[in-house]
Amino acid sequence: MDHRIRPLALAMAFAFAIPAQAQDSAAMAEIVVSAERDRTAGSTTQLEGEALRRQGARSSDVAGLLQDVPGVSFYGAGAVSSLPAIHGLADDRLRIKIDGMDLIASCPNHMNPALSYLDPSQVGTLTVYAGISPVSQGGDSIGGSIVAETRAPEFAAPGERLFKGEVGAFYRSNNQARGGNASATAATENISLSYTGAYSEADNYTAGRDFKNYTATGRAGHQLARDEVGSTSYKAGNHTLGLAVKNANHLFEVKLGYQDMPEQLYPNQRMDLLDNEQKRINLRWLGEYDWGKLEARAYHETVDHFMDFGRDKRYWYGAASGGAAAIDPVTCGAMSATCAQGMPMYTASRTTGASLKADVKLSDQDLLRVGTEFQRYRLDDWWPASGSGMWPGTFVNINDGERDRQALFGEWESRASANWMTLLGLRYERVTMDAGDVAGYNPAGGGNQGRDANLFNARDRSRSDNNWDLTALARYTAHAGLDIEFGFARKTRSPSLYEAYPWSTWQMAALMNNFVGDGNGYVGNPDLKPEKAHKLSATFDWHDVERNHELKLTPYYTHVTDYIDAVQWDATANAPRAVPLRDQFTVLRYANHSARLYGFDLSGKMPLAQSSIGELGLNGMLSYTRGKNRKTGDDLYNIMPLNAKLTLTQKTGAWDNALEVIGVASKNKVSEVRNEMKTSGYSLVNLRFSHAWKQVRFDFGVENLFDRYYEMPLGGAYLGQGTTMTTATTTTGVVPLWGTPVPGMGRSLYAGINVKF
Repeated sequence: MDHRIRPLALAMAFAFAIPAQAQDSAAMAEIVVSAERDRTAGSTTQLEGEALRRQGARSSDVAGLLQDVPGVSFYGAGAVSSLPAIHGLADDRLRIKIDGMDLIASCPNHMNPALSYLDPSQVGTLTVYAGISPVSQGGDSIGGSIVAETRAPEFAAPGERLFKGEVGAFYRSNNQARGGNASATAATENISLSYTGAYSEADNYTAGRDFKNYTATGRAGHQLARDEVGSTSYKAGNHTLGLAVKNANHLFEVKLGYQDMPEQLYPNQRMDLLDNEQKRINLRWLGEYDWGKLEARAYHETVDHFMDFGRDKRYWYGAASGGAAAIDPVTCGAMSATCAQGMPMYTASRTTGASLKADVKLSDQDLLRVGTEFQRYRLDDWWPASGSGMWPGTFVNINDGERDRQALFGEWESRASANWMTLLGLRYERVTMDAGDVAGYNPAGGGNQGRDANLFNARDRSRSDNNWDLTALARYTAHAGLDIEFGFARKTRSPSLYEAYPWSTWQMAALMNNFVGDGNGYVGNPDLKPEKAHKLSATFDWHDVERNHELKLTPYYTHVTDYIDAVQWDATANAPRAVPLRDQFTVLRYANHSARLYGFDLSGKMPLAQSSIGELGLNGMLSYTRGKNRKTGDDLYNIMPLNAKLTLTQKTGAWDNALEVIGVASKNKVSEVRNEMKTSGYSLVNLRFSHAWKQVRFDFGVENLFDRYYEMPLGGAYLGQGTTMTTATTTTGVVPLWGTPVPGMGRSLYAGINVKF
C-alpha cells in the first residue's frame, strides 16, 4: 500500500466505529430525507437538491457531481464530458439515463456522452446503482446504472399563482472558468411552465509544476507554457424548456432540450470537438390509480457533431510522411496539391425511443413492475478529404449504422416481513445491428484502404442478439442498527457500433477511433459477441437510529464472459501482431476475452463534537478495484487504484464548511497490450465554505490547496498539443510522445453565488 494512503486507511478503520449499545429489531422503512441531504439504501445512492447545486461552483461536469459516491471514478476526457466508471466498468458498460431517455455517445471518441447534455444547475436528482441494479433500471449494460433527472415540475396551491426563479454565476481561478445559470417557473394549480439554462467556458488549466520540456504546438507563433495542459478549454450552453399539465391523477409533461457546444478540446485525444448541437424532445404521461401507476414515455434526439484540430494542435500537414516537417499556411497554401488543411470529421445521429411501465400493487407486501422499452438509433460517421494524401473521396467510417433495441422486463418486490425485502427481476432484450458499405479516401491510397474496405463490404454485417438479464436481491434488517443487502445479477451488453464497425487498419484512421484516451488506434470487429457479466455483491450497513453514525462496507465480485478487450494488430498481415510493441502507441483490434473484477467500498460518517464553533463531523470513504483479463493474464485498462477521502465538516448557523483530504495510491497494475502508463501516488487537500441566507447562497473554496503536481490515474495519455496525427518518435515537429500521463489541475480558487426569487 502506498505510504500516502496508509494514514487514511487507518483513520477510516478507527473513526467509524458504531456505538456498541444494542438496538431492538425494527421494521424496515424507506429512508425519507429532505432535499438538503443524500439518500442511500444498500449500495444505491441518491443525490438531490442543494447537495448537488453546491457542487456546481466547483465543476461544470455533471459526472463530477458523483465524486463523493463510493465506487465511482472517472475516465478523463473533456472538461464537461468525463466518463463515470462504477467498480471498474465505464461508458457503454453502464446504463445512463436522462429523464428516462437512453442517449448514446455519437462520436468515435465519445466526446458527447449522455451526462454532457446537462449543466449541474439543471439536475434535480442523481441516482447511482453501484451494486446490484434492478432490471427495471438496467438493460444493455454490465455495470451499474446512473439515472439523472432534471427538476420536477412545480404547481401552485389551489386558487393561487406561482412565480419563482433562480440565477447564479461562478468563477474558478486556475483556468479562468466562468459561467452563469438561470431558471424560472410560472405555474397555476394545473399548469406549469419552466425554463433552465446555463452557459460556461474556460481556458486551459495549469498543472502544479512543469511536466513537459517543450512549448511548441505545431502552429506558428502559438506556444504553451510548460505547466499548461493543452486542449483543456471549452465553451458550452444547455437549455431545457418544460411544460407540465396536471389533471386529477394524471400528469402530462413535455420537455425540449437544446445544447450548443462550440468547443471542447481534449488533452487525451488527437482531435477536438469544435461543434456539437443536440436537439431533443421528451414526452411523458403518468397516471396513478388504486392498483398502482402507469407511465408512458416517447423521445427523439438528433445530434450533429464536428471534430478537427483545436488551437493547440497542428492544423497544416505536408504531403510527406503524414506531414512530419513543420509547415505553416503561407508555405502550404490553402487546399494545395501538397498540403492538408486540418482533418474535418462529421457525425450525425438520430435516436428515437419509447417505454411503457406499470407498478402494480399485488398486495400490501408485494409490488410488481412490468415494462417494455424500444430504442431506434441511426449513425453516420464520415471524414471529407482536406488535402493531399486524401483526395479524391470521403472516408466513410460508419455508413448507415443501425442499432435497435426491444426489451421486456418484469420485477417482483416483496416485503414478506418487517425484516425482509426481496427483489427478483427478469429482462429480455433483442439487439439488432447493421451497417452499409464503406470507402476510404482513395482505394489505391496508403494504409490498405482499398483492401480493408473490400473485405468489410464483402461480408455480412447484420447481427441479432437475444440477451437475458436476471437480478436477485435481498435486504435484511437484523436490528435497528444493521441492514444487510446481498444479491446476484446476470447482465448482458451487445457491442456498440463503434466497437463493431470501424473497419480500417490504417494507422491514421484507427487513431481516430478511440474512446478511452490511451493514444492508440482501434479497429472494429463485427464478430464480437455480447458481454455477459455475473456479479455477486453485498452491503453491510451499520448505523444508529438517526443515522448520525454510519459505516457501510460493500464487497463485490464480477466475472465477465466475452469481455470486449483488444489485441495489438499487424495491419500488413491483417492479423494479431506476433511480437507486441512496448512503450509506444500502437493499433489494436477489439476481441472477446474473459475477465474478472473484484474489490470493495468502505464509507462512513460520524459526529465529532458540538461546541461554540458549531457541529464537527467526519465523513470518509475507501475504495479498491482489481481487474484481470483471464485469457491473457493482463491487467484491465483504466482501473482506479486504491483511493480514500476524509472530510472534516463544520456547521454553525448558516455556514457549512469542510476540509477534505484525498489520497490515491500509485497505479502499478496496468494494461500491457495498450501500453498503459503507470502513475505515482498522491494526496490533495481541498477547502470548502458555504453560507446560505433565505434566498441567497454563496460558495467558495480552494481546490488542491498546496498546488501539488499529480497525474490522473484514469486521465489517459497526454496528446494536448503538437503534431497529433502521427505516432513517429523522430520528427522536426512536436509529436506527443508515449510516456506522459495527463496531469491534474494545480491550485484553483472558486466562488459561486445563487439567488432565488
